[in-house]
Amino acid sequence: MIRALVAGVILAAPTFAAAEVLDVRPVTEGVWAIVGEKEQRSPENLGNNATFGLIVTEAGAVLIDPGGSWRGAEALHDAVRSVTDQPVTHVINTGGQDHRWLGNGYWQAQGATVIASDAAVEDQQARASMQMTGLTLLIGAALEGTEPSFADVTFPDAHTLDVGGLIFEIVHPGPAHTPGDSFVWVPDRDTVFTGDIVYVERILGVGDQSSITHWPDAYLAVEATGAAHVVPGHGGPTTMNRARADTYDYLMNLRAQIGALLDEGGDILTAPRVDQAAFRYLEQFDSLAGRNAQTAFQQMEWE
Repeated sequence: MIRALVAGVILAAPTFAAAEVLDVRPVTEGVWAIVGEKEQRSPENLGNNATFGLIVTEAGAVLIDPGGSWRGAEALHDAVRSVTDQPVTHVINTGGQDHRWLGNGYWQAQGATVIASDAAVEDQQARASMQMTGLTLLIGAALEGTEPSFADVTFPDAHTLDVGGLIFEIVHPGPAHTPGDSFVWVPDRDTVFTGDIVYVERILGVGDQSSITHWPDAYLAVEATGAAHVVPGHGGPTTMNRARADTYDYLMNLRAQIGALLDEGGDILTAPRVDQAAFRYLEQFDSLAGRNAQTAFQQMEWE
């Protein structure tokens, strides 16, 4: 049974610890953020270096993202059990990063239905071997039991899920951190789960699979929900203002700086020196800012 349904009770509840590196934080009525580490994947975090979401209804629970490995999914299940006895009936993959889908097999074995965008599944299939190899190096024996497993239900642009009368609007607004990123809007809870479209507290990563061109528009689609509660892909539950500051403003500054460098005839070797100092407050700035600039340069020179 659901152990808390009144918003005031939930918001006053303590933070639960799960698997030592997962914090289960109440957001609003029947909604939790399961916050993983903001550092690299490791044997300790089981590949769960991201933020996940949980929505509990009388007809079952919906999990936003399954974890980065079979054991990572088990740890998430422990987190779920810390707040509800309801079974997880649906798992939504918000993108193609490993922690957004490699735990699928565990949840499917529990009887859950997995949902993802067509573009996310295509990306997962394309990068599965590379991600498994990377996780072998990063989490080692903790990867045991993990096998790539893909969504049961896919959609091109949008999908509506009804669980116990609660509506989940799953939207793929276009490529962002990965080609198939989606967000999940739950109007009756005034909550949006952003996946990797939004990072807070730590700097986002612009990788080869990312789109510096379309990511800002994907963010604006999230913002258009007007959600009072934002559960990001990395970092703790937050507000839309903080999401804009840490994600959209960063992306737009990076685009402006790299655009100016291209106009001046600069090259990729000078890209890491563009001015990103206003975002130095974000965790992992020193390790990722320069790489982000070089990747943005490579992509923007062909816009």
